[in-house]
Formats: sequence, structure tokens, C-alpha cells
Amino acid sequence: MELHSLITLTTGIALLTCVLAVAGLHAYAMGKAQRQALVDRLSATGQIQAGGRRRRFPTLDRRLRRTKLGRKLELRLAATGLDITPGEFFVYMVATAAGLWLISQAALAPFFGPLAGLLGIWVAVQFLNWQRQKRIEKFINQLPEMSRILANATQAGLALRTAIGMAAEELEAPAGEELGKVANQLALGASLDDALGEMAERLPSRELVVLVTTLVLSNRAGGQVVGALRNLTETLEERKETRREVRTQLAQVNMTSYAVPVLGVGSLFLMNGVKDGALDRMTGSPAGQAAVIVAFALYAVGFVLIRRLSRIDV
Repeated sequence: MELHSLITLTTGIALLTCVLAVAGLHAYAMGKAQRQALVDRLSATGQIQAGGRRRRFPTLDRRLRRTKLGRKLELRLAATGLDITPGEFFVYMVATAAGLWLISQAALAPFFGPLAGLLGIWVAVQFLNWQRQKRIEKFINQLPEMSRILANATQAGLALRTAIGMAAEELEAPAGEELGKVANQLALGASLDDALGEMAERLPSRELVVLVTTLVLSNRAGGQVVGALRNLTETLEERKETRREVRTQLAQVNMTSYAVPVLGVGSLFLMNGVKDGALDRMTGSPAGQAAVIVAFALYAVGFVLIRRLSRIDV
């Protein structure tokens, strides 16, 4: 009797152990799958760097991200769509400034070294602004198609969240990438207002603000999203054509704004080529250094004024 009870107890413990083992393996597999899905979503939103190329300067990148300047740089890089970390950009910028410093010091005069270094930093910042504006312009050109897809999806009876995910799959970059980030944020529990608001902050433009405001107000008030998006699509198409015409008309003026400082810098090389050591002698006195600084300042003012006068908000 005791032997039978012992066998029954042993069998029960073995069965319970097997059940617990199977349940544990199932929970482990589920947790691993959920973790991988979360990593994929965060990678798509830019919060975790996905696999691919190896990231350089990870220690500097972590320290830079803790600073206010690093966080601003990270947001600016995210808006440009470049596959580069803040640490990498900072190192490349410093290396470019140092290279221009040494080249200008050797080719022109020692006085031009620091000026060339500052010019290198300014060029790096302007490169980010150019990439960001280029991506914004491309995104604006995709807004009519985006609005049309959202209108068709909502007219077919799909929820706005589902329509955003569908548009993210159909559209190319950058609109597809940005809507993909919005869809992933919505899947993680973020509100529609916050997700669309972050997209408008990354790619600021009047057209996108109008689209985001239309979607948010329609979602809050429960209004007719389809009609609003149809009207908005026509408006965006007209603004797209107007922007293209204005950009074509101002192309020559924009080239002039860049040609003015280039001619000024080119004249320095020409002067030094005609008479070797002329710049070194000119910058050897305080009066010559002050004249060079004033000349560079005037070129910078001319560049800014031409760009401001040729800027037309449509």
C-alpha cells in the first residue's frame, strides 16, 4: 500500500514537473517573441539602432546624448534621415574643421587657419539644414498622395490608425518612414495627437501642420474625415504646383547667394597665386587682419541678405 502510494506520488510529481516545464518553455518563447517585436518597433522609431553597419565611437555617442547639445543634434539628424549617430557626426565635423584649418594655414597664411576651422563647422551645420530641408520638401510633395490614401482608406470603413499603417506600407520614403514611426508609436500605446505632433515637429511645414490638425480635430470630434481629406488633397496639389513655380523662379537668385562668397574666397587664392606670400604679409599686421575679418563679415551679410530677400513663403 505504501509502495503504491509512493508510485502515485512520484508519478504525480513527474507529471506536474512536465506541465510546469512546458508552461515555462511556452512563457519563455512568448516573452522572447514579445521582446523581439518591441525591439523591432523601437528600431523603426529610431529609439534603438537596428542591426546593419557597425556604429563607430559608441562611448562618445553615449556621453554626447546626455548633453543638451547632443539631444538637439540627435533630433536634427533624425529629421535629416541620415544613417549616422550624433557621435559620428561630431567626430566627422571636428575632423573636417581641423583639416580645413591645416590646409588653409599651409596654402594661404596662418591667420586663415582658425577662420577655415569655423567655416568647416558652419558648413557641417548648413549641410544638416540642407538635408533636413531637402527631406521636408520631398515629404511635402508626397502629402497629396498621403492625404488621398488616407481618404480612400477611411472611406472604405477602416479606422484612422489602420489607414495610417496602410499608407506607411504604400508610400515611399520619407513619408512611408514617418508614417511607419507613427504607426509603431500608436501600437505601443501612444495617443494619435502625440504621435502626429512628433511627426510635425520632426518635419515642420505649413502643409503638414494643416494635415495633422485636420486629422486630430476629425478624430476628436468624430467628424467626416473623408470630406476634409478630399478637400485638403486638392489644396495640397495646388500648393505643390505653386511651390514648384516659385522655386524655379528663384533658382538663379539662390545660385547668386552662393556665388558671392565663393568669388570672395577664390580671390584670396588668386591673390596669393599672383604673388607668393602676399596674404602672409597682409595678415601680418593688425590692420590687415581687421580688413580680412571685415571682408568676410560683409560676404556673410551679403549671403544672408540675398537668401532672406529671395525667401518667399507660399
